[in-house]
Amino acid sequence: MPALPELTAGWGLAQLAAVAAALGWASGLRLYAGVFITGAVGYAGWVELPPGLQLLQNPVVLIASFGMFVVEFVADKIPGVDSLWDALHTLIRIPAGAALAGMVFGGDSAAWALVAALAGGALAATSHAAKASTRAAANTSPEPFSNIALSLAGDVAVPAMLWLAWAHPAVFFPLLALAVVVAVVLIVVLGRFLWGVLRGVRRRLRGRESRLETPRTERPPCSTRS
Repeated sequence: MPALPELTAGWGLAQLAAVAAALGWASGLRLYAGVFITGAVGYAGWVELPPGLQLLQNPVVLIASFGMFVVEFVADKIPGVDSLWDALHTLIRIPAGAALAGMVFGGDSAAWALVAALAGGALAATSHAAKASTRAAANTSPEPFSNIALSLAGDVAVPAMLWLAWAHPAVFFPLLALAVVVAVVLIVVLGRFLWGVLRGVRRRLRGRESRLETPRTERPPCSTRS
């Protein structure tokens, strides 16, 4: 069994694990919000961050993460742009979630940091896939209100889960388990729905192409009388 990490003052192992899981999960939904909120509470002195996360309270990191947080906040509420943003961040959110979760344990225990990174990456992948699927399904509707409502729900969920991880790990873990189950159900159900929509679009395009490619029957030339 990996040796227990040297804990930061005031931090128990359950709390460290909760924060690692929360950062991994939040990265799939609101990566820059998670980075900024964590760094801001550490910079303000509200929470003594573990040594591995103290980089996030550096003023340069805070400014950069806040700027990206504002961009993501706006982009996530524009239909179509939100799905494009999700697609562009597929290769960013998952490794970032793994890195942030591993940073919670810092260099105190390489084994625990690796376990946290693997779990954080998996949680980021799950929440990202659920978010991307949900927003893509919402974009099949012409009205913009569902996109905004879903985006605001994410804006509230991320800081709420981070706070629970810091303050009430025993409450956080059951809610995280519920969120993962809901995410898996959404991925399966909405994945089938989106696949059906895609197949319908392909059928319509093929039908249109077949009509365009159908040769017109030419009228035979009129016979001339001798």
